[in-house]
Amino acid sequence: MTRDHWDAMVSHAREAAPNECCGYVSAREGAVTDVFRARSLRDSPYGYELDPRSLLAANDLDDEGYEVGIYHSHPRSPAEPSQTDINLAHYPHWTYLIVSLAGDPTVRAWHMADGRVSEEPIDVE
Repeated sequence: MTRDHWDAMVSHAREAAPNECCGYVSAREGAVTDVFRARSLRDSPYGYELDPRSLLAANDLDDEGYEVGIYHSHPRSPAEPSQTDINLAHYPHWTYLIVSLAGDPTVRAWHMADGRVSEEPIDVE
């Protein structure tokens, strides 16, 4: 991903703090092409819920052959999936990005399927 993509997610997280933000990204061949802000249906520092319009748009991107990632923030905790994040990862072929504002901002990517979690590398250019 470019520095602009990274900055867009971090900026969104900062603006939403102390609540979690959420959004989605599109990618081709592992390279992020766009970052889209979504509205969280929960105004909470402990969880997010992607609004239906954004979820439909992300599904449309998937149908069009894009790789899809869902991002959300952790305002006060590390960029590691919580048990809630793992339980809500309903799209096993999508990537889940977490933006942490605990300390210096961090963005990490995760693959979550059937309760199993593995980190995916992120290159910021």
